[in-house]
Amino acid sequence: MKVTVIGGGSTYTPELVKGLLDHVGQFPLRELCLMDIDAARLEVVGNFARRMVDESDAPFKVSLSENQQEAVDGAAYVLTQLRVGQMAARREDEYLGRRYGLIGQETTGVGGMAKALRTIPVILKLAEDIRRYAPAALLVNFTNPSGLVTQALTQYAPDVQSVGLCNVALNAKMDLLKYYERISGLKISPGRAHLKTLGLNHLSWHYGFEVDGQDVWPEVFNLALEDLRREKNAEFDPTLVEKLGMLPNYYLAYYYHTERKLAEQNGWPPSRAEEVLEVEKDLLRQYADPALKSPPADMLKRGGAYYSTAAADLLNAHYNDLGQVHVVNIKQNGAVPGWPADWVLEMPCRVYRGGLQPLPAEPLPPVCFGLLAQVKAYELLTVKAAAEGDYRAAYQALLTHPLGPRAEWVKKVLDDLLNIHRQYLPHFFPRE
Repeated sequence: MKVTVIGGGSTYTPELVKGLLDHVGQFPLRELCLMDIDAARLEVVGNFARRMVDESDAPFKVSLSENQQEAVDGAAYVLTQLRVGQMAARREDEYLGRRYGLIGQETTGVGGMAKALRTIPVILKLAEDIRRYAPAALLVNFTNPSGLVTQALTQYAPDVQSVGLCNVALNAKMDLLKYYERISGLKISPGRAHLKTLGLNHLSWHYGFEVDGQDVWPEVFNLALEDLRREKNAEFDPTLVEKLGMLPNYYLAYYYHTERKLAEQNGWPPSRAEEVLEVEKDLLRQYADPALKSPPADMLKRGGAYYSTAAADLLNAHYNDLGQVHVVNIKQNGAVPGWPADWVLEMPCRVYRGGLQPLPAEPLPPVCFGLLAQVKAYELLTVKAAAEGDYRAAYQALLTHPLGPRAEWVKKVLDDLLNIHRQYLPHFFPRE
C-alpha cells in the first residue's frame, strides 16, 4: 500500500512518519511517497524520514518526488499539508490584516481568506490528479483552512473521497482526559473517551464528554471552569464560558476577544510566521544532521501537537474498518437536523473502510449558530471566489465575514490582498 504526502518537505513530516511507525503491524504500508515542489527542503526532510524508518527497521520505503502525478499514482491515501507561497505568504497575510486593523491570522479573518484563495485551486488540481491516477484514494486534507478547503472539495470534486483533519479537537480531548483523571484518579486511554463537539474548523464548541459511555461532562466542565477562573490572562473570560456552558475552540478568542488579539498584533514583530521561520530554520538544520534518527524535542515549537496521532489513527481506522469515532471535517448529510445537508462541519464521525458516517447531533443553540451561520456564508462565498476567480464573490465574502473590514474599506483591502498574492491567483488575473 502506498501513502502519498503532498507537501512532504514540511517540517511536520517527521511527526507524521512517527505516527505511521507506531502503526506498523496494523497498517500494511509499503511506500511512503513524499512530494514537494521545494527540492532542497524535500531532500533534507526526506532523508531524515528515511533514517527514521531505517532505524525502526520498518517494512516500508520512503520515496521522494517533485512530480505530483507520479506521486499520486496508485496511492491508497493522499495527505495534504502544503502551504502555497510558503511561510513568506503567511507573513504577508498577517501584516495585511495589521495594516487595516483586522485579524491577520492564517485561518481566521482576512488572513484566512487570503490563504484559502491561494490554496483551493491547488487542492482542486490535486483532486483532478487523484481522479485520474488514484480514483479509489481517500484524500485527507490537513492544509489550512482545513474546513474551508474540504467544503471546496465537496462542491467542486464530489467524486473524490475527501475529509478534512485538524488536531484541535484531539488536543481538547486530551485536556479533558487530564481533568477526568484529576477527578477520578484513574489513567484512561484516549480510545475510551468521546468528545462531543460541533461547529466549523477553528470555530467549534465542545459541549460533552463521555468515558466508557458514561457522561462526565458536568464534572470536567466545572473543573476546567475553576482552572480558568484561577488563570492569569486566560484565553477566555470565565463568565463567557460559564454562560455558554461549553468550552470554545481556542480560535474563537479571535471573535470573542477581538480587541485583545488586535493588541497582540500591534506588538509585532515577530508575528507567528516570523517566529515559525526561525523555528523551521533550526529544525531543518537539525534534520540535516546524519546522526539524527528520531524527531527532536524542538518539533514542539512548530505547533500541531497530536497531528501524527490524528492522521495515523484516522488512516488506520479507515483501512482496518474499525468503526472508531474521529472528529473530522465532513459534509454533514443531515446528521444535524435543520442545518443544510451540504455544509461541511467539524464533528464526530464513525470511520469505516466504506466511508465516514457523521454521528447525529443536536443543533447548536442560537448563541453559537448565529456566528457559525455567518462564517459559513463567508466560506461558501470564498469557495466560489477561489474556484472560479470570481471577484464579486470575493468582495461579498470579505463583506460578510464578522472580522472583515467596514463596507467602505472592503474593495481596498481585497485589491491589496489580490495584488500581494498575484502570482498565486491566476484565476483573478487571466490575461497575465
